[in-house]
Amino acid sequence: MASTIPDPCTGSDGRSQAAGPAPDRPGRVEAHGIDHIPDGERHGRPRALFSVWAAANVNYLNLVVGGALILMGLTLGQALAVIVVGNLLWVVTGLLAAPGPAAGAPSEVITRALYGVLGNRVNNAVTGWLISVSYVALNLAAAAGSAFSLVARTGLPLTTPVKVIVVVAIAAVTLTISVYGHALIVKLYTPITLVLTAAFAVVAWAVATHADLGYRPAHPLSGTALWAALLTGTTLMASGPLSYTTSADFSRYLPRTTSPYAVIGWTALGGFLPGVVVCSLGAFAATAVDMTDPQTGLPRILPGWFTPLFLLALVLGTIALNALTAYSAGLALQAVGLRIRRSVSVLADGAVAVGLTLYALLVSNFLDTVNDVLQLTVVLLGPCSAVYAADIVLRRNRYDGRALCDESRGGPFWYTGGFHLRGVAALAGGVAASALCVGTLYTGPVAAALGGIDLALPAGMAVSAVLYAVLPGRPRSGDRTADRTG
Repeated sequence: MASTIPDPCTGSDGRSQAAGPAPDRPGRVEAHGIDHIPDGERHGRPRALFSVWAAANVNYLNLVVGGALILMGLTLGQALAVIVVGNLLWVVTGLLAAPGPAAGAPSEVITRALYGVLGNRVNNAVTGWLISVSYVALNLAAAAGSAFSLVARTGLPLTTPVKVIVVVAIAAVTLTISVYGHALIVKLYTPITLVLTAAFAVVAWAVATHADLGYRPAHPLSGTALWAALLTGTTLMASGPLSYTTSADFSRYLPRTTSPYAVIGWTALGGFLPGVVVCSLGAFAATAVDMTDPQTGLPRILPGWFTPLFLLALVLGTIALNALTAYSAGLALQAVGLRIRRSVSVLADGAVAVGLTLYALLVSNFLDTVNDVLQLTVVLLGPCSAVYAADIVLRRNRYDGRALCDESRGGPFWYTGGFHLRGVAALAGGVAASALCVGTLYTGPVAAALGGIDLALPAGMAVSAVLYAVLPGRPRSGDRTADRTG
């Protein structure tokens, strides 16, 4: 009897590509996992990526982050500038999506070219799986908060069993989308984007009629304190796009001939536009209501009939965001080396996230939790994004998806003992530089010398990119003849 344990270069259900995995259709559970997508199964257009990323960014978390900028002491103009600058990092997310069509593989496999087969397993365990599951839990807690408000409006008591049922129900919907996978995500996210756009248009109208357009804090920041707040805010804003180092997961089904510039543009635009709009709504709203608790503050300025619909929209937007994250977390778990089906890996990640969420709901200040998680992940995700982006540029987006599937000791991406020392050193150097510059949860020596100014994001990204560009060794394509001297 044939084994059902998936092989790295077969479908996630263990069937060989020659046997013909099920087509990528919305009504089928996606057959592929971290394996290579053959040219015959490629389909779609890059413009579909816009709605995938747009639906994921019309969400509660962006409202919270936008409002947090005002709470940090920035003026409205300063907050809006930070929102635009921070969201420009979606261009990096777009660049990281470009290798998807070229390799026909997810980001979790493409990064073997950066760190080596074993080095990449460590990378996926931390920056792929651990951080993704943490984000799923964080967003699930946000969605649950909105759902709890809906339940309370019905008059039902919010007992612990009721809260558990609500969290599990939201997780079930999210994981269903993630398990069915790529085709269902592409199919659903256009109507989800339209529904969320309509809902947030009503929010925008309500905010516009109440916002203080000339808002200035009672004690405006200046000097070092102002620069510290601006850079901290930019880091907080940039944490969103930088959390998607796995954007190739959603572009890998596109035909090999797809323009990389189209992939970059549609991905970046899909994240940038709603990111700027929704974060700005949060900032404007913070001039009129208390945004430390948006679920309580915002309904005060919304039409009464719309409040339940608004809470439903928050839940829907968070589900859209979380389905992408859970999908990538499932691929990351496979890329760590576990020979399990993609659908099983997604469900396992979901179970862990639900457990973390139920624990996180005991935290008294959700906003502090959001800030802490987002600021700390930048220490890792900034350098990771920079190494990945540098590799794409240096190799001119040339990736051999089938060669990347080769995990053998003699494979082209085994490098030295399974580790690509150039990539590992560049990442380690960037993380070290970033950690020295942190000025939020703790004060690193560089931040201390600068009066608390946090340069963790630019320092980590710059050091990683430069190290990867100048250290010995050149990027390999996977072609054994061409790479013989690599």
